[in-house]
Amino acid sequence: QGKFTLLRDTRTDGSFLVHHFLSFYLRAGCKVCFVALLQSFSHYSIVAQKLGVSLAAAKEQGQLVFLEGLKSCLDLLFGEEEQPGQPSPLQFLSGSASDLRALFDFVRVSLTPSAPDSWKGPVLLVDDLSVLLSLGAAPVAVLDFTHYCHMFVCCQLKGNVVVLVHSNEDSEDEENELVVTSLCHHSDLILWAEGLATGFCKDVHGQIKIIKRLSLRQAAEQDLVQIYQYKIQDRNVTFFARGLSAAVL
Repeated sequence: QGKFTLLRDTRTDGSFLVHHFLSFYLRAGCKVCFVALLQSFSHYSIVAQKLGVSLAAAKEQGQLVFLEGLKSCLDLLFGEEEQPGQPSPLQFLSGSASDLRALFDFVRVSLTPSAPDSWKGPVLLVDDLSVLLSLGAAPVAVLDFTHYCHMFVCCQLKGNVVVLVHSNEDSEDEENELVVTSLCHHSDLILWAEGLATGFCKDVHGQIKIIKRLSLRQAAEQDLVQIYQYKIQDRNVTFFARGLSAAVL
């Protein structure tokens, strides 16, 4: 409880981690606010079904609050009228505000516990934060948003925040790298999925670096780093130590 987890991917697609956390928290009975900026609801629903979770049922029961970022963007950009008193969470796209306060308000309202609420700890899941930068949000606004979410969800509600962000160390996108570096300094746990330096292999799809930020809690401690390789299958992911894949053995 009260943890900020950063999912980072480089030269590969780390979305399998998002699907894992989404199904994991829903099965655990947590209240989940999912800010989905990358794919449609039907995409996440199909993958979740393979993992044994119904997003539609969770949504109907009030366990899952889903923001479909693609639809919200289109509604704003192509003039769909908003409901009175309910501004779009992606209000910054219309140019009326440069910050992400409306998006944070959406998260706050979604996860504030109500009296008959029987769900366990609240969870905020964001896929993926880099999209906000691509849509024109300033790095400072994105970092402010994550900071407020961290304070509200992790510190105040004792819930968890899980955020995916893309990174490329050779990239010239300085704004994105600034956000990634800042988030790494403030995360309790970093799951860093990387593509293989040697290129494609059908038995090994990439490697994952698990960084437990012990230094965040105690200054004298060293961060604990573990590295595994993985292979994504239809309904699960297999992890193994480096050099122990089926291709080698």
